[in-house]
Amino acid sequence: MCEDDHENDHAGIGRRAVFVTGAAAALTLTTVSFASAAGGTGPRTRTVRGTLPPGAPDFVYVPVEVPRGVREIHVAYTYDRPTVPAGTQGNALDIGLFDEQGTDLGGRGFRGWSGGARTEFFVRADAATPGYLPGPVRAGTWHIALGPYTVAPQGLSYEITVTLTHGEQDEAPRPVYPPERAKGRGRAWYRGDCHLHSEYSDGRYTLAEIAELARAAGLDFINSSEHNTHSAHAHWAEHAGDDLLILLGEEVTTRNGHVVALGTDPGTFVDWRYRARDNRFGRFARQIRRAGGLVVPAHPHATCIGCNWKFGFGEADAVEVWNGAYTPDDEVALADWDGMLVASVRDGRRDWIPAMGSSDSHRSPDVIGRPQTVVLADDLTREAIQEGIRAGRSYVAESSKLSLSFTASGGRGEHAGIGERLRVAADTPVTVRLEVTGAPRCTVRLVTDQGVLFTGDPLPVSGAGVVEWRTTASYAAYVRAEVRHETAAGPLPGALAAFTNPVFLGS
Repeated sequence: MCEDDHENDHAGIGRRAVFVTGAAAALTLTTVSFASAAGGTGPRTRTVRGTLPPGAPDFVYVPVEVPRGVREIHVAYTYDRPTVPAGTQGNALDIGLFDEQGTDLGGRGFRGWSGGARTEFFVRADAATPGYLPGPVRAGTWHIALGPYTVAPQGLSYEITVTLTHGEQDEAPRPVYPPERAKGRGRAWYRGDCHLHSEYSDGRYTLAEIAELARAAGLDFINSSEHNTHSAHAHWAEHAGDDLLILLGEEVTTRNGHVVALGTDPGTFVDWRYRARDNRFGRFARQIRRAGGLVVPAHPHATCIGCNWKFGFGEADAVEVWNGAYTPDDEVALADWDGMLVASVRDGRRDWIPAMGSSDSHRSPDVIGRPQTVVLADDLTREAIQEGIRAGRSYVAESSKLSLSFTASGGRGEHAGIGERLRVAADTPVTVRLEVTGAPRCTVRLVTDQGVLFTGDPLPVSGAGVVEWRTTASYAAYVRAEVRHETAAGPLPGALAAFTNPVFLGS
């Protein structure tokens, strides 16, 4: 039988809150206490209610005292959604869980996060709701983490119900991760989508559906990138195969932008509880690299709240310039990235930030593999794919139907491909050549540090064509190619069908 519900009131949070300093603003509320579970015969439940005001901290922690003998923790919550004036944000409240190891930045106590995708979750030793980590339920102070993403002028009233079920704990499962190698074709071009979401965060696809759709899209590799949780890592192994390499990562979703941790070690968790003003991002970028991953800011000019990138690009290994269906914010991201290429040339730097594209698919009708990053790699392995991305040996295409070959050559047999440098004297004639297939009626543009210097005629309905253009290193410090759809009217270019990373010219 259940113990009678007991209600706690958090309504006056200012009176009962303890402010926590260090990372993003946070506060801790009054502890939810349970009587000892010894001798318990059924679930025990507590319900707490409160109201968060406009301007509430980024994270609000509700401590829960978990006694010995608990087998499962179940949490359900609701919050009000009042009508708000036009142009004003309404209520949105995220939720997650930390165990008795605490809430310190770094996430040692992290047990899961579902953001606003779920209204309830459970954790026990042998299983957990997607987004959460199975494992022992130990006695101590656990914390429900609330994230008031936006708060209406009226405030955000919430209700949380915590249920502890007592009994023997089952054995925790041993995680099995996908292999870091698939059956490749040696040094070749491999297609991948590195930004995807499933039911393990706010997506609706199952892992099996993602794997099936990735194969149907002609992809060779994908990257697991759930929002603020690595809980899917241990569930991907059965969906990998000789024909599909599955990398593991996370979309680190902060209040000042999102970054994809691409191809980290299995089980790596990257904390997200900071803003740009907290000066914490460098620490976690280094953590991603120590875990063998790449740091890739996602959709840097997206217009959703907290989505556009405010941490700068000093830590980036690549940048996601094209995200999902091509929209004006992608056009801005492309222009911004081109400006970064110009800056690297101006400053005489050999290092530059390659561009990527990913679908950011969540659910139907999102198209997995639109767009996709096509990488020249030595083999279909985690390390080789990452090296190709890091070196910029890649282009982005809207589907596997579209293929590019882009090279620059000098008069003495010098040759360079995408992401490489053609080492020639400043006045040496250079021939730039682009071969395209799968782009019917699309237009080719060649872009340099001076801007668009060549625009071809529309390709035939067959979608195949070859473009050649001659220049010198003194005239063009780099050349990159764009393949664009026909525009309906006006001076604006059509939406991208594909684009390449640059070929640099000069010694």
